[in-house]
Amino acid sequence: MNRVDAVWALGRVTIEPVTRLLTRLRAYGGDRVPREGGLVLALNHFNWIDPAAFGAVSPRTVYYMAKIEAHNVPGLGALIRSFGTFSVRRGESDREAVRLMRQVVHDGHALGLFVEGTRQRSGVPGRVQPGAAMAALQGDVPVVAGAVHGSQTWRPGNFHPVTVAWGEPMSFDGLPKNARGYREASAEIERELRRLWDWLVEMHALGRPRNAVPPAR
Repeated sequence: MNRVDAVWALGRVTIEPVTRLLTRLRAYGGDRVPREGGLVLALNHFNWIDPAAFGAVSPRTVYYMAKIEAHNVPGLGALIRSFGTFSVRRGESDREAVRLMRQVVHDGHALGLFVEGTRQRSGVPGRVQPGAAMAALQGDVPVVAGAVHGSQTWRPGNFHPVTVAWGEPMSFDGLPKNARGYREASAEIERELRRLWDWLVEMHALGRPRNAVPPAR
């Protein structure tokens, strides 16, 4: 167990129970996430609670990438770095962030990317940026889409239920490792995230049945 795994183990008995309580968190399809090997988790994003929610239901330690502004917040920056989170400068080329993405999957870890690049204020998933596709194609690793629903209306005090659905692993072996390949893979990730999110909308309307299974690809 490395240092980051040890911090996550501590978080699972401290932060995770609080997150589950405050969000009434439920997840579907967790068995689809590979337990070993390099992996990209392609996640949508509405709320600051999302990293904790995805982390609570992920069977893997997640190495998140987060905007550099979050790392500069006193206290918060040190906390997220202890969980293996690394920074990215949004809106510009960041070669160090790209290098770290490659290193995470090369070392056999799960890289967690909020693929829209920022929180979606519209309340529905947005356009997927090419980072997840690039990391997967260059690292020859699969992508698992993770959709969250409910966090777009969650706030301290209302505690609306939050739910996560995991998709089946996607492989992009046949695509070129260039801009065209990244675009095509990103479009497929976007379709999968929206499909999972639409399914979660249906599950919320049905009262979030416990034994439901996300649709297969």
